[in-house]
Amino acid sequence: MIYSLCFVALFMIGLYSILAQRDLIKMVIGLNLVEGAVFFWTITMVREAGGVPIVDLAFPELPMVDPIPQALTLTAIVISASTTALLLTIIVELNRMARTIEIDSLKGLRE
Repeated sequence: MIYSLCFVALFMIGLYSILAQRDLIKMVIGLNLVEGAVFFWTITMVREAGGVPIVDLAFPELPMVDPIPQALTLTAIVISASTTALLLTIIVELNRMARTIEIDSLKGLRE
């Protein structure tokens, strides 16, 4: 139950940061919070079954956790880091070109 509340709190803080902030850096931080909340939820929901993700041949009666969600979460963490790096690179280039990272100030870049 506490894990679900932590997930909802992290997710809502990240979603608020994405939707309410006008600063691009804060929006990227919000995106990272949302991604982290989803990773946290995935691991904790799998972990509720109990047991270890490795099969111990000496004790086959122990419950085993499915290792696939953990592997997929690890892959998603790598993709998240790459996405964050790309977004921050784009923000740095926008800052060089427009001298601002505020969304309201970037509206006239098409001209």
